[in-house]
Amino acid sequence: MTSTLRTLLALVMVATATQATADHWPQFRGSRFDGVVSSACPVHWDASRNVRWKVPIAGEGWSCPVVWGDQVFLTAAVRTDKGADGSSRPEPYRGGGGRRRTDLTEATYRWEVICLDAATGKLNWRQTPRSGSPPIPRHSSNSYATETPVTDGDRVYAYFGMTGLYCYDMTGELQWQKDLGTYRMRAGWGTSSSPVLFEGKLFLQVDNEEQSFLVALDAETGEELWRADRPEPSQYSSPIIWQNSQRSEVIAGGQICRSYDPTTGKQLWQLDMSKGRSSATPLAVGDRLYIGTELRNRGGSDDGGGFLFAVTPGGTGDITPAERASAGEFVEWRIEKSGIQMASPVLCDGHLYLLERRSSILHCVNAATGETAYRKRIPGARAFWASPWTCDGKVYCLADSGTTFVLKGGPEFEILAENVIEEQCWSTPAIVDGTIYLRTVDHLYCIADGSN
Repeated sequence: MTSTLRTLLALVMVATATQATADHWPQFRGSRFDGVVSSACPVHWDASRNVRWKVPIAGEGWSCPVVWGDQVFLTAAVRTDKGADGSSRPEPYRGGGGRRRTDLTEATYRWEVICLDAATGKLNWRQTPRSGSPPIPRHSSNSYATETPVTDGDRVYAYFGMTGLYCYDMTGELQWQKDLGTYRMRAGWGTSSSPVLFEGKLFLQVDNEEQSFLVALDAETGEELWRADRPEPSQYSSPIIWQNSQRSEVIAGGQICRSYDPTTGKQLWQLDMSKGRSSATPLAVGDRLYIGTELRNRGGSDDGGGFLFAVTPGGTGDITPAERASAGEFVEWRIEKSGIQMASPVLCDGHLYLLERRSSILHCVNAATGETAYRKRIPGARAFWASPWTCDGKVYCLADSGTTFVLKGGPEFEILAENVIEEQCWSTPAIVDGTIYLRTVDHLYCIADGSN
């Protein structure tokens, strides 16, 4: 397939999906896992300007809000013992590698699933699926509610990693729950991989230091349909569905990226990504899949990101390019030091945008060729953990300080706006119908043009 035809097909697929899902943001990074906003959204705001409403969120949680119609869903873990004063909440990045909070496994929490009215922020319902002590430690900057829920408009699925999976209907009635086991995670950092829904199945990537696997559950009943063991260490990215011109595939990142048949769990292909770890979620746009791994230098600090690959459909078996080769039969291009780290990439105006975590450098890469358009530090930013999104030819980058930088899409670096909310933020917003739902460490903001 020619590059031109592939691009046209991608545009048709995106346009069709956009029309069908314009009123919803049902999962991490939106309906297509890509951070592309179909409607216009605000360019300017601060802690009071263009804020329709703002509500406090108790406890801790880096899970992203999701939206279906007039309902907003999010999760939290609320400490209920002596640490309820907030002393155990996620710490801001201060440089270095942070610390493992083994002490928290002796603490007590309640885990919450929260539903708010999208127009007013008022509480519709709140459920507590579990109370007790966390089964594993976490990183000092992580939370015990980092996985983003997913909804199909009939049910909402809240996954808390090794604390359990819970399915509610839209009124807050528990439908089923499931324990997928407790496993040791790398360095005690905790978990973060979010579930994904597709054709009546719920997919979860459970990578750890003991027995990693990808599992498919019946979304209505919770029954396990298949399980694929994965020879992977702990990973933190979420699986996605790649609907390309040839088939639908479940893509799970890792040191080796693997594709699976969503019906049977059979592995379709694999791509060796030269070790590293998978924190960023893959990006699929039509007949191109962009995947990468995070690499760090021996001192443990960031080193410009890891490898980034552009994959085309139809692969079987091992599609890894030959050693030192920059491409292969099903790999259009491969680049090193791509900038891919914690934040997932986004595509705008024919270019990929990748954020280095601690250096605040934005990489802009030609999506068709892999050539670098620019590599620029965003002035005033400290670090990036949330994934960027794009709207109306603009790229939005949310720093951990709470400032959102709005940049012009395309091969030239230009900052159009800086929107300051002075609260720590690692969550990626949900954007629906011109409205941004932005979660900070303490609040959920509803941001829309013309609001006070």
